[in-house]
Amino acid sequence: MTEELTRALAAAGATVRFDQRPGDIGAIIRLHGLLYAAEHGYSLDFEGYVAKTFAGYAWPPSERERLWLVEKAGDLRGCIAIMKAAETTAQLRWLLLLSDLRGCGLGRALVGDALAFCRENGYSVVTLWTEGSLSIATTLYRRFGFVKVETKTSRIWGKERTEERYDLQLA
Repeated sequence: MTEELTRALAAAGATVRFDQRPGDIGAIIRLHGLLYAAEHGYSLDFEGYVAKTFAGYAWPPSERERLWLVEKAGDLRGCIAIMKAAETTAQLRWLLLLSDLRGCGLGRALVGDALAFCRENGYSVVTLWTEGSLSIATTLYRRFGFVKVETKTSRIWGKERTEERYDLQLA
């Protein structure tokens, strides 16, 4: 774990763990559904989409994959994951922090820790998909050097939205 993540967790009064326990995946799916509906007007089918993305991976993840589970007062309040997309390509997934954990640098620290994990595990490219209206997230990704490489607009999650793919070259 990076020093930056250790400091941000302390500032937020939170902890992180890497071991998955029964109910964690369901809790992450639920948090995505609740947060994106409340803050961005996403419809119920977004929660189903998130559930489908979890179905594509073996649980627990392999040694070159990691799920960071952020807790506060014993409750799951956030997460981020690095999943293997190809031998040298990782995918950053499921970055989420509930509002009480925002504003103290924890999101930035989680992304930084995830990218350090990618470097340690021999990935040369990190890719991610996000939605264009999530300006705080896209600003964060750009600060780390991610570059937008693809967009697609369609009617998803209750209205017309533009999905954006970002890549970061590590090597």
